[in-house]
Amino acid sequence: MDDNKKTVFLVDDDIVNLTAGNNVLSAVYNVFTVNSGKLLFKMLEKRVPDLILLDVEMPEMNGYETIEILKKDESSADIPVIFLTAKNDGDNELKGLTLGAIDYIVKPFIPSLLLKRIEVHLLVESQKKELALQRNELLNFNNNLQKMVEEKTETVVELQNAVMNTFAELIECRDDVTGGHIGRTQRYMNVLISATKTHPLYCDEIGKWVITLILQSAQLHDVGKIAIKDVILQKAGKLTELEYETIKEHVAFGEIVIDRIMSNTKEQEFLKQAKIMVSTHHERWDGLGYPNKLKGKDIPLQGRMMAIVDVYDALVSDRPYKKAFSHDEAVRMIAESSGKQFDPDLVDVFLSTHNVFEEISKPV
Repeated sequence: MDDNKKTVFLVDDDIVNLTAGNNVLSAVYNVFTVNSGKLLFKMLEKRVPDLILLDVEMPEMNGYETIEILKKDESSADIPVIFLTAKNDGDNELKGLTLGAIDYIVKPFIPSLLLKRIEVHLLVESQKKELALQRNELLNFNNNLQKMVEEKTETVVELQNAVMNTFAELIECRDDVTGGHIGRTQRYMNVLISATKTHPLYCDEIGKWVITLILQSAQLHDVGKIAIKDVILQKAGKLTELEYETIKEHVAFGEIVIDRIMSNTKEQEFLKQAKIMVSTHHERWDGLGYPNKLKGKDIPLQGRMMAIVDVYDALVSDRPYKKAFSHDEAVRMIAESSGKQFDPDLVDVFLSTHNVFEEISKPV
């Protein structure tokens, strides 16, 4: 047997046809002759050919029955089959092609025509295999590329988180009376978003969010405090009216900080979310908040959520000018501000999940 030649199985119950076929094909191919369908399957246990020439009219198991078994077996389903038959009619040809044959050659065949048709079909099968191999290689390349992109993205996100966490901690170092505030509000925000995303009024909007970006941006809601003087930021006692107005300026300072970062980077979506948090977390549902006195749903949903979690943490935390309220007192005060300071639907969501807030608020 020549390893450089393709292998053809010739299946026919007529010894004359087997001999004639072998004489024509053996100069070009490795030819194995078989006189029944049953013997074909025994041969297939030892070797897989590149093509099968299969006679239709055979006793015990005819060609149609044979090809049905071939195509049902995963190990032989892809072997191309050409039917050989003495019947020259359309119905039989259609039946053979329907069962999975690639061609239908009428006997007695013309040797040169038989060789050419086999050559063409083997070329097609070779090209199909090559295309399948290339497709698999491309798929593997794309999968590997996707994995590399995901790993790189994960690294960038981790770096971004590390930078944001460090930046947030620097802000808290200046405002040390609220230590842990930024981390807790981020965790509260996660709870509130999770509880709100099934709310019929807000599920569509939240469904469009990249929640990881929202939670990242929540860390920067008080970034403007970096511009407030320590004497005011850390004052032990009630602020004067002028000092309170100065504190309120941290929103405008925060917007400036975010705008400056945005001017130096192409990564905009995260910063857009951060700017929403910065600029709207002190707005009120009744329009009496600052800096823009936005009212109701004119306030972005992110800002309305941050308003609740920000106030909750302020209420349950010690401040120089007050002792921490209990969790129950804080819940009552937020409930009483429903429809005034806070979105009433979001307050309802908060009330349904406030016990999780309590767990987060407890000292570690």
